[in-house]
Amino acid sequence: MATPIQNIYYERKTATARACYICHRPTQTVLATLKAEDYLYTCDGHLGDVGFATALASPAPGPSADDIRKVVAEYGAREARKAEKKDGEDKDKDKDKASAFSLGGIASGIAGGVGAVASGVGSAVGLTGGDEKDEAKAPTPPITANIPSSSAPSHKKYALHRSIFEARRADLIRKQQTARAKEVSKGLPQVPRGSF
Repeated sequence: MATPIQNIYYERKTATARACYICHRPTQTVLATLKAEDYLYTCDGHLGDVGFATALASPAPGPSADDIRKVVAEYGAREARKAEKKDGEDKDKDKDKASAFSLGGIASGIAGGVGAVASGVGSAVGLTGGDEKDEAKAPTPPITANIPSSSAPSHKKYALHRSIFEARRADLIRKQQTARAKEVSKGLPQVPRGSF
């Protein structure tokens, strides 16, 4: 048996009008579950009827645009501090590399070579170098491209009356059983037809 559906339906509008589940008048309003396992067309008048469905409390609004801007600003400041810290570490590595080659030892030469390769890879990726210092000093513009507006539309949630929901669930179970019976019957032999 498939997973049971929950009694949470979302109101949506469609392009084509179909018969209302209760009064059979044409309507474009449809109540559907989240994954569209079940849906039914209903009049706007029936949505206000407590005997048919009750409106559920809308979810708490998401973070406001100001909250998102604060988080983005904090993230930018944190990244700038990391970049400054990395610049200080790169300067220390450059000093170590210079002193390693001045010693002339084999071990120090190997360590310096590894440090040079690491700094070369870092500069190729864009982690080190003089360009980063200029970028760190320049103020970064606030990122506002993906900030959702606080007036984003959300679908109204409804819960069907328990008797109507039980009828919908029974219809779905009957449809699933019919589909399973058709699948099983494909493998069975045909009943003989005609006279004996």
